[in-house]
Formats: sequence, structure tokens, C-alpha cells
Amino acid sequence: MIEQYGWSDALRLEFEPHALAGYIPARIVMQQREVNLVAADVGNLSARLSGRLRHEAREAGHPAAGDWVAVSANAGDGKATIHAVLPRRTAFVRRAADSAHTLQVIAANIDVVFIVTSMNADLNPRRLERFLAAAWQSGARPVVVLTKSDLCDEPEVQAAEIATLAAGCPVLVVSVRQDRGLHALMDHISPGETCVLIGSSGVGKSTLVNALLGEEQMATQDIRDADARGRHTTSFRQLVLLPGGGMILDTPGIREVGLIDADDGLGTVFDDIESLAQNCRFRDCVHGTEPGCAIREALDSGLLDADRWAHFQKLSRELTASGLTKDRVAQDIERRRLDASQRAYRSARKDLRDPGS
Repeated sequence: MIEQYGWSDALRLEFEPHALAGYIPARIVMQQREVNLVAADVGNLSARLSGRLRHEAREAGHPAAGDWVAVSANAGDGKATIHAVLPRRTAFVRRAADSAHTLQVIAANIDVVFIVTSMNADLNPRRLERFLAAAWQSGARPVVVLTKSDLCDEPEVQAAEIATLAAGCPVLVVSVRQDRGLHALMDHISPGETCVLIGSSGVGKSTLVNALLGEEQMATQDIRDADARGRHTTSFRQLVLLPGGGMILDTPGIREVGLIDADDGLGTVFDDIESLAQNCRFRDCVHGTEPGCAIREALDSGLLDADRWAHFQKLSRELTASGLTKDRVAQDIERRRLDASQRAYRSARKDLRDPGS
């Protein structure tokens, strides 16, 4: 069963210490506050964190939708305990709402990030830049999906404008109502790959999932007429299997992604600004009143949009204020997980040497 969720020989090799400890592999397919639904070879199980993992999660973060985990299943009652989380290949993260220094993992082990925004009054280029920075940083392939194109008079013109901000990633124009762009969307989902939908409430994420599934499995609601903003429909993160063999993860709407540990992603989205800065006369140019500042010249000539420059500065300050770097965060989390794996391995070896204990 777990093969259809992406289980592989590489994962099997990583899982060996947990198998020695008597655990079985599973993938989190629905993430809720206290109880996760995991898919295992024995079926879907309702799983809670072990006490030790719950304690470790206070620092390293809780398991997320898409994570591969080691569980012990209770015979016959459909319940399980999660004891460990396998290292993630990729992860879409944002700054936690209650902390300037804590990562919140939205989706783990993903191959494609669909950044979904509707082509109505809620379309916000600055928010899109923020989402793109986090998506590029995730390690997955970003794709911008412009939904509800039937609400736009000139969707292709607007899509071309968005493409100038998209740092080279594909920009798709979609309308479920007009059956437009769905095949192009599916072309980005290969068998065995996991995709995640990221965007605000009401942009049509759940509607897209239903269209790809060919059935009304996800609840949907219309946007508000007053301000073109959406209502929250999805209240948890859910990974579903698609008919073509891929997987798609629907997520609750988020109006903003607080950036943390996204220096590389920011550099990719604003590559034009970083290229301009290399032409400044002085290496330590702060792009103020210095002579020979390529940024100021581009702003004065109209080559660089002032709003885009201001947003780049804002996001750069945000990353600096977070006080975290990619290497430090990744090494810290990986160290904790490695320690947990080694403890499980040592415990299993002890059991093998002393089976009667």
C-alpha cells in the first residue's frame, strides 16, 4: 500500500534502524492538531506522537503532512503511535505565527509547489513574491497557478505580467468552470510525485483537487462578493492520491508566508536586483546616495519598479531579523533526528542480544 504513497528503496534503507526496533513505516496523509492519519501497509491508522517524540518536537517541530514516520500499530483498533520521523528531502516552511524564530512545516517531501492565486481583485504581486521565495527555498519545483481566469477580461495579459515576477517558473492559467488549463496542470504531476497547493483562502485549491480527482471530495465555498477574498474551507492538511499515480496535498488558506531561512529563495525571486547590485561602483554600496549605484540608476530610469525594490528590502530585513540561517537550522534539526535514530538502533541491538529481557 505505501508504495503508492512514494515508498522507495532509498526510504527502506533509511528506515532500517527503525525496522530493527520493531516499527513499521507510514506516511502522514492528514495532519490535524492532536491526531494524524497515517497510511501504512496495514491500512490507514489514527496516530499520536509518543511522549519522547512530543518532547523533542517542542524544539525540532512536529511531524507534518507528507512526512515518513516510524510507528507501532495497536492490533485491531486502527490506532498507532509515532516514534520517529525520517529525514525530509524537501519541505515548504514558514515562520510560525507565534514566534519569530520557529519554523512551521506546511508540507514535507514534496516535489512540486503549486502557488495558487485567483485572477480577481485578490491577486497580489507582492504576496506572490513572498510565496515564491518560500517555494524556491523548499527544494521543490514552483509552479504559479492563476485560477478563476473566467473572472478576468484579459487573463493572458495578466499572466504575462505575473511571469515577469515568477523567476522563470511556469505560470498556468486555469478555470475549472471552463475546463481550462487542467491538462497543463496535470503535466506537472508525474507518477509517484507529491505536490502541494499553497495559497490564500478562496483561490480555488480544493476546487482544483476535486477537478483533478473527478469527484467532489473536498468541501468548497464561494468567495465573498464584498472584497473578493475567500472563506476558509479546508481546516487541515490532507494528502490524496490522484488517478494518474501522483499525490496532491491540499492545505488551509494562508494569506501570508512569514519568511525564515529563505535566503536562497529570495535571491532566486529577486535575481534581477541582485544582478543589478553587482554593477554598483562600490562593493559595500547600500544603494542610498553612493555615486555609481546601479540600483539607484535603475530606479531613476524606470528599469526597476520602486514597489518591487521596496518589497525586496522589506523581505531582506525580515530574514535578517529572524536571526536564523539555512545551515544552522538544518543541522540542528538533523542532529536531533539522527540522535533519535541512533537511540532506536542501540535499543534494537540490545533487544537482539538479550531477547529474554
